[in-house]
Amino acid sequence: MNECCNPDNGDKKKINYYIPFVLIPLAVVIYIFLERGVDFFVYEILKLDKSSHLTEAIRFFLYDTPKVFILLTVIVFVVGIIRSYFSPEKTRKALEGKPLFAGNVMAAGLGILTPFCTCSAIPLFIGFVESGIPLGVTFSFLVAAPMINEVALVLLFGLFGWKTALLYASTGLLIAIVSGWVIGKLKVERFVEEWVYEIKAGDFQMEEQKITFTDRIQAGYTAVVDIVSKVWIFIVAGIAVGAAVHGYVPENFMASIMGKDAWWSVPLAVLIGVPLYSNAAGIIPILQALLEKGASLGTALAFMMSVIGLSLPEMIILRKIIKLPLIVIFISVVATGIMIVGFLFNLIY
Repeated sequence: MNECCNPDNGDKKKINYYIPFVLIPLAVVIYIFLERGVDFFVYEILKLDKSSHLTEAIRFFLYDTPKVFILLTVIVFVVGIIRSYFSPEKTRKALEGKPLFAGNVMAAGLGILTPFCTCSAIPLFIGFVESGIPLGVTFSFLVAAPMINEVALVLLFGLFGWKTALLYASTGLLIAIVSGWVIGKLKVERFVEEWVYEIKAGDFQMEEQKITFTDRIQAGYTAVVDIVSKVWIFIVAGIAVGAAVHGYVPENFMASIMGKDAWWSVPLAVLIGVPLYSNAAGIIPILQALLEKGASLGTALAFMMSVIGLSLPEMIILRKIIKLPLIVIFISVVATGIMIVGFLFNLIY
């Protein structure tokens, strides 16, 4: 689930626009030499035993923590600038009048770029519905926005490489498109709360403001402050748990529970992940350690997607605007798509 972005930043101190052009290259240099620096610190300065489980755990934590924060800060800054071009109102207007499947594709794509968090679910949903945007298209947006977020992509890129990050983004996008299309075909408009249709979309429209490039730089800083300040504790905790798994959990144990041979591992992972509340910052570092210990990629992706894409707080808030049968349909359709992806990648990899 994407972290909330505070739109009211008028009182925040303006930051010089040229600072990123100094800090970003510095971050790249630190990132390149980080592994060698950590190895020197652990093995030469601390003189820790390379064969020790404790040493493995310590090295994992000391290397992954700064690496993740460097990647997260740089990418969130860039994404914050990009997002300044995509307000919720522009998104709503872009989706108006689009046919079902084309609308699903566009909505899922915009969901990746547009600021979204649990607190914005209700006004966005109402604005979409009242603008005549098909319900299935709206759900494609609601699936893609929290599931494929910059935190998840940054962590996956930093911990697993660009191929895994691309795999996650493409499969998440496919789930969002297909899930929204299926929900649209089921004709479930009767399960939207009646009061939603009684509210005029204009009540949720916002004035478009012209902003300068300096303002967009400020938006990037704001995104870093807002997001990193909310997820840092999850990142540290997740990496700490991942370090413990990396150092102490036997490889055969994880392979028996989450490996390819355990056919029931994918549905079990989704079943556990749906009611579990976490976010990408906390769950992905743990998955890194699980994969290194023998968990299969499909099962790990299924677990991660169910945790991020079907979070309990989002379901509770959506219950205020849609009825329980639609909540159940929404969870069932998305969970089925996630399981298919999990089984598929267990077969391929």
